[in-house]
Amino acid sequence: MLEVQHPRPDTVVFSGRFDASQVDAVRLVLDQCAGTVTIDFGGLEYISSAGLGVLVATQRRLKEAGGEVILRNLSGYVRDIFKIARFDLIFTIQ
Repeated sequence: MLEVQHPRPDTVVFSGRFDASQVDAVRLVLDQCAGTVTIDFGGLEYISSAGLGVLVATQRRLKEAGGEVILRNLSGYVRDIFKIARFDLIFTIQ
């Protein structure tokens, strides 16, 4: 199960497992974001290809408006997924 918190307009926090069953809920939160948003992955254990797709779509939308998605606190496993998929070239990862 994924828990999504949106404590500030420019910050989203994920914890748990982000799979296809969570895509609609995450999309509702990310669609509220504008400008540059930081997503904290500190508690994220897993992300599926469906989850990656939501992030890429959000990045594309924000970039077109002059913002971006910044990813923070990726675990080694999740960071490896981003590197293998070459998404480390699409996102700013801190």
